[in-house]
Amino acid sequence: MSVLKALLSGVGDGSIEVVDLTAPLSAGTPILQLPPPFANTIPFGLEEISRYDDRGPAWYWNNIHTGEHTGTHFDAPIHWVTGRDGEDVSQVPPRRLIAPAAVVDVTERAAKDPDFLLEVEHLQEWETAHGPLPRGGWLLVRTGWDSRSGDQEAFLNANETGQHTPGLSVEAAKWVAEESPVIGIGVETVGTDAGAAHSFDPPFPCHSYLLGAGKYGLTQLRNLDRLPPTGAVVIAPPLPITGGSGSPVRVLALVEK
Repeated sequence: MSVLKALLSGVGDGSIEVVDLTAPLSAGTPILQLPPPFANTIPFGLEEISRYDDRGPAWYWNNIHTGEHTGTHFDAPIHWVTGRDGEDVSQVPPRRLIAPAAVVDVTERAAKDPDFLLEVEHLQEWETAHGPLPRGGWLLVRTGWDSRSGDQEAFLNANETGQHTPGLSVEAAKWVAEESPVIGIGVETVGTDAGAAHSFDPPFPCHSYLLGAGKYGLTQLRNLDRLPPTGAVVIAPPLPITGGSGSPVRVLALVEK
């Protein structure tokens, strides 16, 4: 049996599970809130064109209104000033949109401390237990934050001092960007950086280091608890928006049972 026939057979008989890692996209989807004077993206919205009526008797369709970085989305290098000369979403090579995944589970630490930061030593501990991070793969950080996704206030977890969500330390972001073999990082939170990352040096180090290194980001993932630490394959194709800095994306994972 050919490789592709074996894949289709596995999906068909259930021996390969297809796990949806995508948060549903609606007007209630949490979006990043930047303080003044910075501009913010618009919430996702549908504008009805026709629905089996005199505007179109046999069809239903909508215009959509959304930002590139809304819901589960893909960050391309040009999203950040450090990657301004890099790829837009339409230029990401298709072969990089199907890749192995390493899942690092820090849910217990994040439950105790919403400002928890993943350090290089945590990643090295994971490698000791599971082997090296996959070359050309994704580093997916499971924090349990997807359990908050139905409530924007709880999801953003902000107060007068800013947002309080887990993420990577400056050192870990730099290590993932410059020393690890992965093509990018995926998280369950609203952005790839921790809530307090505006105060780091440099600010927003995941964006600064990873996108500056030509790597990518995936955000607002779900169902990472259904993936093994190693062995899953992630499919994450963004819309090929010419000049686009990012795109909503439906992220799927293939998992052998």
